[in-house]
Formats: sequence, C-alpha cells, structure tokens
Amino acid sequence: MVSMSGAYHQLLEATIQHLEDLKARGVRFVSVSPETLARLCQERVVPTMKAPSPAARMPQRPPDNLPVPATPARRPERPMSQSTPPLPKSAPQTPLREPSLALDLPGESPAAPAAPALTPEAKRAAFTELRQRAMVCVKCPHLASSRRTVVFGVGSIDAELMFIGEAPGADEDEQGEPFVGKAGQLLTRIITAMGLTRDSVYIGNILKCRPDTPGQASGNRKPTSEEMQTCIPYLHEQIDLIRPKVIVALGATAVEGLLGKTTGITRLRGTWQTYRGLPLMPTYHPAYLLRNQNPIEKRRVWEDMMQVMEKLGMSITAKQRNFFLSQS
Repeated sequence: MVSMSGAYHQLLEATIQHLEDLKARGVRFVSVSPETLARLCQERVVPTMKAPSPAARMPQRPPDNLPVPATPARRPERPMSQSTPPLPKSAPQTPLREPSLALDLPGESPAAPAAPALTPEAKRAAFTELRQRAMVCVKCPHLASSRRTVVFGVGSIDAELMFIGEAPGADEDEQGEPFVGKAGQLLTRIITAMGLTRDSVYIGNILKCRPDTPGQASGNRKPTSEEMQTCIPYLHEQIDLIRPKVIVALGATAVEGLLGKTTGITRLRGTWQTYRGLPLMPTYHPAYLLRNQNPIEKRRVWEDMMQVMEKLGMSITAKQRNFFLSQS
C-alpha cells in the first residue's frame, strides 16, 4: 500500500487537467526546464509496510490426517521496531529524461522530437500524404465552406530557408499557391536579390484557408487565435519534414501565430528568435512595404535578409550590402 499526501494528489490532478486543457486547444508540446525535471525525479513515494495481523503471524496447524513435514531450524526473530527500517542505499541514479514533455507552447518553442532522417522517396511520400490530408481538411467548417481551395505551400521540400506568412488572400485562394499577389511578387524579388529562387525555398502560411469575410465582397481579415491553433499542426509537420536551417516570419500576425508574441513587429524584427529549435527571423510583411515605400523601411527588411544569408553561410557581395543605402 502506497501512501500519498492529499496535497500531492491535488497537484497531480491539477497538472493532468491543465495538460488535458492544452491538448484540447491543439497544443502538442509543453516545455519543462531541466531544473523542474530534476526536482520531479527526486520525489519518491516510500511504501509503508502494514504489519501483519496476529492471526496471520500464528502458524497454521495442518490437518490431523496429513503428515507433518520436518521444518528446518529457524533463526530467532528480531523484535520489530516501531519505525519502518531504512531502505537500502542504492547507487546514485541519473535523473530520468522525459522524452515528450517538451510541449510547443507559443513563445516556448523547443526542438521537435528527433526523428530518423527519411530517404528522399519516403520524404516525398510523407509530404504527399500530408498534402492530401490538408486538402480535405474541414476542422474549421466556416473556412471550409467559404474557401475555393486549400493553399498548402510551394517550393522545395529540401529547402534550407522557409518563409511563413499568416494566411492566403483572394489571389492565393484563387490560384491555390501562397504569395502570388502583389505582395507575393515583391517577396519573389526579395528572394531573387538574395541570390535564391522561389523554387529553391519553401513558402507557406500558418492558415491553409483564406479567412472568411461574411458580408464583404472583398478584402481580407486577420486569422483568429483559434483558427491558427487549429491549423498550425499542418505547418509543424511541414517544418519537421523539410527541416529548414532558417525560418523567416513575415509580418506581425505570422509572429503572433508562431511565437504567441504580440509585442509588435517593429520591436521584434531583426532580432533572432527560436521556433521548434530553429532560428527564426521576424521581418515586415511584403504588403507593408507596398504601403510604405520609404527606402529606410526597405533597407531594414534587407538588413534582416542579410542576417538570414549570413546564418545560412551565403556570401554577400558589396553590391548587395549597399542595396537601398544610396536612396536613404
């Protein structure tokens, strides 16, 4: 029989309930510090031995019609102490490592559980299967009923660089490909200026469906937190399969959806963050540069991209380093 305090029971039940609530909201991972794990591993529940009843200690007399076997001589019993004897000391143990206690809470983004590298054929098959699931998703009925198509993503599944936006717009919903409108054309020019091609990177969104705009003939709206939490597991699978070296978050909504931070893109842009164990660079959305043609803002985005290039080990020419400087 194991004794456990009421306070411990209450804490355990509260923890389980909290994890269940997170799971119901679509959260898959929770970060736990090494110090917390070490403290958990130090907790031990000491079994208390219940003394046998007097009747149980009395030897049972065998039936008269059975021979009584000879019993070996027994050592005299030591008197029982009132306290439980100490448990034998064992060799010190290394604190256990919990393999999947790293819950990917927004803003607390540890590396995804390590998975064996897939062969190119297996990787393509896994990506095809993921795409098929996403294309028929109806987890958000209001989005599924209003969309024209699911905008899954585009580019190389072996890309080292991944751009992530917030959600498809009208052009993307029409063509089924992310960043194909005016903002997408500007993003393509940025990628080209980096010395890359649109086919060599991967471009996706947090939301795979265009947010519905009931009562509006045109325009877009920001995805809700619930919509992003519901859809983001697809993006997690894309990231885990592609395994990019760097992620670029385009705009405040993308940063909020990925990191859970609403600090503001103006303060966050240009400073490295971490998402699922990968370096993440927040920067302005290309649509912002279309609205604000100030060369200073263009230069800021370009400085962010040069940081990305350096992180990828790409060479940067003198011409690239001087982009937008002569106009500022």
